[in-house]
Amino acid sequence: MSEQIDPFEGAPELPRIVAVSFLAVGHLYNFLAGGLTLRRGDRVVVEGEAGVRIGKIEVEPHEPSRTLDLRALRPVLRLAEAGDVDSETENIDREAAARRLCLHRIRERNLTMKLINVDYMLDGRKAVFYFTAENRIDFRDLVRDLANSLRVRVEMKQIGARDETKVTGAVGPCGRELCCSSWLRDFEAITVKMAREQGLALNPSRLAGMCGRLKCCLRYEYSTYLELRRGLPNVGKRVQSVKGDGKVLRQNILKQTVLIQREEDGGVVEAALQDLVDARPQA
Repeated sequence: MSEQIDPFEGAPELPRIVAVSFLAVGHLYNFLAGGLTLRRGDRVVVEGEAGVRIGKIEVEPHEPSRTLDLRALRPVLRLAEAGDVDSETENIDREAAARRLCLHRIRERNLTMKLINVDYMLDGRKAVFYFTAENRIDFRDLVRDLANSLRVRVEMKQIGARDETKVTGAVGPCGRELCCSSWLRDFEAITVKMAREQGLALNPSRLAGMCGRLKCCLRYEYSTYLELRRGLPNVGKRVQSVKGDGKVLRQNILKQTVLIQREEDGGVVEAALQDLVDARPQA
């Protein structure tokens, strides 16, 4: 019997990484932990794509997967200090003032855009303005005006309807806080097919969430419905059952039953899986 060899045996130890978020339930970004002692919940200073920011450790230092490209990751700069927290507090006031100014300038120019949020980088030298718009917006004059008035670098970033709802928050038709603003960190693709497979009425007003897009919860039970459906005969298939032979009219996935229109009298009966007869010829 040949000895099994570990493909990673003898490989150099990988640097440890941490997952950091910048919002309460925001996307997780990977950073190199370096030699710092970091724990979940620690606030750290990191340099992201937009600039230097304060984030929160969501996943403690751990070994990355072998497929992760570590060259693309930046290190955690340091644990957040008192001065960093003071700067963050000052930036909150600056963000409020920048928001008021931007809203005023948008109205002056009659721009068809909706300002969602303003985010100052930790050093106060750059501000990112997040907005939504149905069409392409020429905001070059607005950027120049804001930069001259605020004396900072200005970046305008367009976001989608789901991102807007995640930031603003709301209560869903279920009576609970929206998933996206309470625990759901990332959005996945949602399709009408998911609603169809679960037997839901294709009513746009019932399927749409507060963001106006398909509800994220359509995905939660989708895989379960697919699995349960595999054990049921397809609609239109001829089956034999102890309640009569006929054609399947409809599936009840959760009950694991089918409605059969009997050939003998046209009546409709509901049959469970154990009521069906295997019509395949015996060997």
